[in-house]
Amino acid sequence: MEFVRAAPRLDGMVISATGYRTADPRPALHRGLPSPYLTLIFSLDGPITTGATPAQATGADAIRTDIVVGGLHQSPAYVVQAEHEAGIQLAVHPLAARPLLGLPAGALTGQLVIAGTDVLGAPAAEIRERLCELNRWEDRFALLTGYLRQRAADARAAGSVRPEVTEAWAWLARHRGAGTLGGLSRHVVLSERRLTALFRAETGLSPKQAARLMRFQHAKAAVVRAVAAGGPPDLARVAADTGYYDHSHLVRDFHQYTEASPTRWLAEECRNIQAGAHGGGEE
Repeated sequence: MEFVRAAPRLDGMVISATGYRTADPRPALHRGLPSPYLTLIFSLDGPITTGATPAQATGADAIRTDIVVGGLHQSPAYVVQAEHEAGIQLAVHPLAARPLLGLPAGALTGQLVIAGTDVLGAPAAEIRERLCELNRWEDRFALLTGYLRQRAADARAAGSVRPEVTEAWAWLARHRGAGTLGGLSRHVVLSERRLTALFRAETGLSPKQAARLMRFQHAKAAVVRAVAAGGPPDLARVAADTGYYDHSHLVRDFHQYTEASPTRWLAEECRNIQAGAHGGGEE
């Protein structure tokens, strides 16, 4: 396994960028977990095969695309890990969807995965071909960064994010997903109903749903750090440190977002965690 990270230089629009190359004669099914960020993947190998369920991912109606665009979702996407695979995966800030993707993140709601060319157009396929021709990760990251920076500079028709929604997202992030809807609505001087409608239209989630994802992201990162350091995670401590009521509250969110218990998810992902597949500045 090879995982290479880059520091995105896109003014906070891209949270993390990871290049990956793996080879395993034992194909497996990987859970792509929900997070507070959009997913953008350029495959440097064959098409990426995904589904909303294990049955779909491994069946005839699986989604296969060379470029993946994924919106905010609340259940895992199942990804078939082929014998050989390589690509670049970006975590995109949902409020950067307009300049980078040409539409609000809320427009991606209802579709787990969308073919990248359906969103980005034919030039994205040309960029992917050029990425495949390059040999060095730094050159690939530079090409992709330049492409996205130019898209952001050219963005006009996608419109702008309302300042109340921008501030609402920043407030939730500052509180690490632990703030209340009442406190948030008072902060942005909107009724809870109006704020929820605007927030959902822009991101595809309600403020409460986004807050839960942020909190889970911090908890998952703490668990991953413990495993990467070689020790078992203290779930009760993680729960207390990341704003959960108790250990069982954290376990319930794990079941919701991974469709597995923390123990089972860690057993499945331990090899990837040790190889550096998780983390990378997505907090």
